[in-house]
Amino acid sequence: MREHRSNAWQTAVTIVQEAEPPFIPEGAHEMTLVVEFPPGDPGTPPHRHSGPAFGFVLEGEMLLELEGEPERVVRAGEAFWEPGGDVIHYQDGNNRDDIPLRFTVTMLCDPGEPMLTLVDDDELAQRADRRAARPV
Repeated sequence: MREHRSNAWQTAVTIVQEAEPPFIPEGAHEMTLVVEFPPGDPGTPPHRHSGPAFGFVLEGEMLLELEGEPERVVRAGEAFWEPGGDVIHYQDGNNRDDIPLRFTVTMLCDPGEPMLTLVDDDELAQRADRRAARPV
């Protein structure tokens, strides 16, 4: 007896994002997280990742700001990515004060390095010229 197979797979895929990261650390390991911030939460302090990160907002709105780029809002159903390495990730907080933010992110981490390293105030001051103009 032969099993009936569905053809749904032929239309089941929607491309949300395609990216060409600048590098993938040799020997990298992958880590996938779900991050949840309550309404109005500012998110993680300025930080960097040792390798590229690829994410998707599941619920709410993220205020995303990477070094050299203006801050932008990423809404539920939208994807984002960052190159990692030396690039500072300034913001990933909840853009809304009335609903939670929930997103998933897959990171390719440099072996032996933490997935996230906070950036101190001295380095932020030294690299202030690399930060895009902020809205008034």
